[in-house]
Order: sequence, then structure tokens, then C-alpha cells
Amino acid sequence: MNKWNRIVSIACCMLLAVAAMAQGKVDTRSHVFDSNVHSLKVCLENNMYIPPVLVMNSGNRLVVNFDYIDYDVHYLRYSVTHCNADWQPSQLIESEYVSGFNYADIDDYEQSRATYVHYYNYQFMLPNPDMELLVSGNYLLTVYEQDDPDNLLFQTRFSVSEGTVGVYPQVTSRTDVEYNNRMQQVSFDVRFKPGQIRDPYSELTCIVSQNSREDNAVTVNRPLMAANDHVTYDHNRDLIFFAGNEFRRFETVAAHTINMGVSSIRYYEPMYHASLMIDEPRSEVQYLYDKTQFGRFTIRNAEAYNENHLEADYMITHFTLDTGGKLYGGNVWLYGEFSSSYPAPQAMMKYDASSGCYTADLLLKQGAYNYMYLWVPDGTSQGQSSRIEGDHYETINEYLVKVYDRPMGERYDHLIGYGVAYSGK
Repeated sequence: MNKWNRIVSIACCMLLAVAAMAQGKVDTRSHVFDSNVHSLKVCLENNMYIPPVLVMNSGNRLVVNFDYIDYDVHYLRYSVTHCNADWQPSQLIESEYVSGFNYADIDDYEQSRATYVHYYNYQFMLPNPDMELLVSGNYLLTVYEQDDPDNLLFQTRFSVSEGTVGVYPQVTSRTDVEYNNRMQQVSFDVRFKPGQIRDPYSELTCIVSQNSREDNAVTVNRPLMAANDHVTYDHNRDLIFFAGNEFRRFETVAAHTINMGVSSIRYYEPMYHASLMIDEPRSEVQYLYDKTQFGRFTIRNAEAYNENHLEADYMITHFTLDTGGKLYGGNVWLYGEFSSSYPAPQAMMKYDASSGCYTADLLLKQGAYNYMYLWVPDGTSQGQSSRIEGDHYETINEYLVKVYDRPMGERYDHLIGYGVAYSGK
């Protein structure tokens, strides 16, 4: 009898989940739910400075690395959910997109060494013998305690491409609305074998993102022109992005010396505090080129003996933005890969009336970081660069173009190819 009750309960839960999905969209945005999780990084094994898109049968793997701050080890597990181009769960059942069981334990973990902040560093790779990804598309990765699968630690995104088409993006500052001013426009060709795509006007969906941001990604459904072996996306005003500015940078790679962008590092029980140089708005300042990693971070302790991921310590990192007074009509947010999600609650700047500055205090691991300040108007969720950072057509931005195909009769969006382009190059 207990067995049948269990089966009925599972069936009811599945029906409720389907009903919930039918009523509204599932929130699949990257997000850290447990405040003890830090330094989450999802990247390719052979290149940590490009977008995390795996190509099927390429031999490359995805690396997931993060810390859990605690004295005790936590036994963790992960699962994946297949999603369509819009990052909503697809109609595929688990056995259609992943081999074996759709969960695996994280067995590679180790305690930090000689750090004031005690943590365990966890790492795993995909695909692996426990989990093979069978189809292309978008994947939502979730991590949770082994004995509490409903209590998620975090969720994050990655994609798997078939690599069956060529995607060739270009970026120009000579846009359809202005010439060499504040904006950049993306265009691209998709090339394929003759007859491979029967109806590109109805089959193809393209997603274009700037510097891995989720908040201002653009979806394009119809090409400008189509031929038997290629399609062209050009002169599309949806593909015009504000150019922004180069990312700001700082380094905390050494606890006993002053690093780039840092004014002081001091130890106050029980940990280090790193105060960054006071930032000022750049919207009215002339553009200045600076080589960055497009928002990404690298963990590094220059004084480590062996393993940066285990010997780098955590510091309360103090950000200060001097705006000369309160800005009305919205909020200031820190953006960078280190925030692990956007908008991340801890990354919202707080206004200090006594100093006329916006401040934020984040617990960050030693390393080299990129960041910028985004202005988010009230009632919206999309960040704007113009008010604080400024928009300069010369800015070097990374644009990712992903092309999805859903032929008639298919039940999911195939990610058939992707391309990366950099403005100004």
C-alpha cells in the first residue's frame, strides 16, 4: 500500500509541476540561493575566457567550480534540465537528453588550506561517465544537498551546440540610427549545406547577448535574406546595443601588498578587508581603452604554494561610487561574473547620505576581477550603462550569437551553431 501511495504522490507532483508550467514561465535565470555559495564559475576546460558553449563530440568539457563556506563538508549532487531557446523547459523527458540517471554526486571537493575563511572547494565536469548530454540546446544546471533535493544551492546556465552550421557575426558602430556615437549594431550570416534548413523563416531562432549579460539579450526570429545555403541577419534595429564602456578592474592577489585598483588591505578579526579605490561616473569622461576579460574573474593568490582554488582567502571587498549625491528613479547595481546572477541582491549599491556615495560590501575570493556599474530604472530589470559608465562606440564588447533550429515536427530547439565577435576588431 505504501508503494502505491508513493507512486500516486509522485504522479500528483508531476501533474502539479506541469500545471504550474502551463500557468506561467519557469524562472531559469542564473541565481545563487544559498548565501554560503561563492566564487561560482562555469567555463570551458580549454578556455575559461569565452562563453560556456560545448560543442558535441569535440572532446571539450564544461568545468563547474565553486566554494561552500563552512567548517563542515556538505555532500552535494547536481541535475540538469533541457530548455528551449527561450530558456523554458523543453518537452523532452530526461531519458531523451541525458544518459542514465539525471543526477550525480559531486565527489571532487577539498577543504581550504591556511585561510582565515574556511571553505570547501567543489568541482566537476560535464560530460562525464555518470552523465552524458545526448542532445543540443540550452541546459539549466541545479546543485543541491544530496538529502534535500528540493533545497537548491544555485542554478546556472550553459549550452551545447551541434556545430552543424557556421555562424559569422560582425559588429559595427555605424548603426541604422546613428554613426560612431553611443551604439553598436550586430549582423551575422548563418551558412549551411544546401537544403539543410528547409524554411529558415519559420525554423530558426537566434539569440544575441553582450558580455554574457542575461538582462539585455535579444531574440531574432526572421532573417533579412535567405538562400539555399545561407541566411543573413542585417539592418535589424533589435540588434542595436548601447556600447557601454570598458569594464573596471581590480586585483586582490596579494594580502600583504597593494594591488591594482585597491587602496588598502587590512585584517580585522576574523578576515581581511579590501577597500577599493573610490570610483566616479565615466559618462562625461573621454573613452579610454583598457584590455579586460569582458566581466569575468580569475581566482589567484600570488602567495599560494600550490593550489589557488584552495589557498586563496576571502576578503570583504568594499566598493564605493562617488556620485556627488543621490540618484533618483532607480538603483545602482554592480555587474560582473563574480555576482553569479543578475540582479544579485548583494550587488545592489546602497546610498550613504553622509558621504554622498553609493557603497557595497561583497565577500570575494582573492583574484583579478572585472566589474561595472549599471543603472536599473524603477519598474524595470534591464541595466543601463549610459548614466554611470557612459556609452562609447569604441568600447570592445563580446557578442555571442546562438542559432537554434526547430524543423517541423520536432519537440525541442536544436542549437545548431554559434559565433563570437568583438566590436572594434
